[in-house]
Amino acid sequence: MAQYDVDLFVIGAGSGGTRASRIAAAHGAKVAVAEEYRVGGTCVIRGCVPKKLLVYGAHFAEDLADARRFGWNVPDCDFEWTTLRDNVLNEVKRLEGVYGETLVNNKVEVIRERAEITGPHGIRLASGRELTAKYILVATGATPDIPTCPGHQYGITSNEAFDLDAVPRRIVIAGAGYIANEFAGIFHQFGSHVTMVNRTDVILRGYDEQIRDRLIQIATTKGITFKFHAAFEKVVKQEDGSLLVHVTGDHEPIACDVLMFATGRRPLTDGLGLESAGITLDERGAIPVDEDSKTSCDSIYAVGDVTNRVQLTPVAIREGQAFADTVFGNKPHRVDYDCIPSAVFSHPPIGAVGLTEAQGRNKYGSVKTYTSDFRPMKNVLAGRNERSLYKLVVHAETDVVLGIHMIGPDAPEILQAAAIAVKAGLTKAQFDETVALHPSMAEELVLMR
Repeated sequence: MAQYDVDLFVIGAGSGGTRASRIAAAHGAKVAVAEEYRVGGTCVIRGCVPKKLLVYGAHFAEDLADARRFGWNVPDCDFEWTTLRDNVLNEVKRLEGVYGETLVNNKVEVIRERAEITGPHGIRLASGRELTAKYILVATGATPDIPTCPGHQYGITSNEAFDLDAVPRRIVIAGAGYIANEFAGIFHQFGSHVTMVNRTDVILRGYDEQIRDRLIQIATTKGITFKFHAAFEKVVKQEDGSLLVHVTGDHEPIACDVLMFATGRRPLTDGLGLESAGITLDERGAIPVDEDSKTSCDSIYAVGDVTNRVQLTPVAIREGQAFADTVFGNKPHRVDYDCIPSAVFSHPPIGAVGLTEAQGRNKYGSVKTYTSDFRPMKNVLAGRNERSLYKLVVHAETDVVLGIHMIGPDAPEILQAAAIAVKAGLTKAQFDETVALHPSMAEELVLMR
């Protein structure tokens, strides 16, 4: 029987790679993980976690103003970006330490350098050291996809947004997905004039149309500008350091201080040496895998965003867990990709699970929809006209709730519990039978008639 340096070598210490490493080691495997940047990956270091902390910070802009309507004598407040930025970066540093400590405590060898595959069982590190592994797991994640146009090098991505020296007075955000809409809300609340530029007139593709339209309506009312059917032609740097963004269509050039590309993320597979193991990437550069996350090479697996299945941190974690349990724990199981809840931490946020109305009609021919369009109590007293929208998509014959879609304060927090009901296949009648928790926004889910 062939002898290897380690039982498992993991490339990438993000959410999926860390979970797989820890669980495999707990099952008795000898594990090493290589990370060329920082332990924790996109979510912890430059994604979900620091972004959500900025979202929390942004909410104080309206909360402080609204507090006066609730009797609090709040003075005019100045916002200090560097304080929030540095506190967020310090929290990220703390979490990075926790992740690294967890790996070490589970007897996983952490190698802080780049690793490349040299064959079905071979690894070469940037230092020149070579190792062999019985199994290799690729969990390198994804990286921002930047449009190629003259002057694109003057733009930043979400990676750099956390390190800005100051809040830009004017920012152009390219794209209309969740990252674009989240940072649009963040920078708007911090005082930036935000312009969103998109090639089409569709934002948040894959979310329910009514919810998307409501976000555009609210964002426009707040003062965010949308430029639709606008592709990038060139970016020109001015003498004063500002930028002039030229786009197609009937749009004038847009002057800004920062241009941020949020135009999607592509799997990070460049230079990994996968071809040495006979692995061919798909047209997006992703690693094709089967239901057990195995590639075309029996000894090499891949999990997380690098496979371009579902680019969500909790999914990567479950894929890493399933891989380790199946290969090393004698507990084979697969990830269930049905009814995965998702959120957009826009302003206000969106929560969604299951089928949209359009998807329901395409799949079943006809569906029933129930909506609640209401003004939250807090907004009423605060004098804000902003309205929330909750929507249920229901099977016309079986009465099973196929999807829930929400936009409004705390929508993701409410949606997590409601997602259990959709996953369990509960009916609209069972929602109706549930006593409302009054007064709350969540009660609208059981009051739709």
